[in-house]
Amino acid sequence: MIIFYDANCPLCNAEMQQLKKADFEQKITLEDLNATDFNVRFPSINKTRAMEILHAQTEAGDMIYGLDVTYTAWKTVGKHRWLKILRLPVIRIFADLGYNFFAKYRQPISRLLMPNTTCEGNRGSPRNRNKK
Repeated sequence: MIIFYDANCPLCNAEMQQLKKADFEQKITLEDLNATDFNVRFPSINKTRAMEILHAQTEAGDMIYGLDVTYTAWKTVGKHRWLKILRLPVIRIFADLGYNFFAKYRQPISRLLMPNTTCEGNRGSPRNRNKK
């Protein structure tokens, strides 16, 4: 599974790094949408759309989006089985609405929840308070 994500989003990056720590069998590849060669390596991925909603490609080559990516990724590494509740028919509608809100406002939400963190490349780091 390949997950295409925004490594410049502190919350997104934190989740992806937690996911990779749980990926003992190396079943998941993370691809930063901000990589300078992203469009060359993945011309079929609409980067603008992928910045709006999480994208992933399964081993079979199928594309999945949003919370389906989160659920499938954590299921792949054998963690967070409770996430399957978010894919139940009625709950799915509200969970997807919540995810879409988060995805749209992920940067301000990240700044609110993680005010001392900034992300560059593939890692979160403490914000340098002396930087102007």
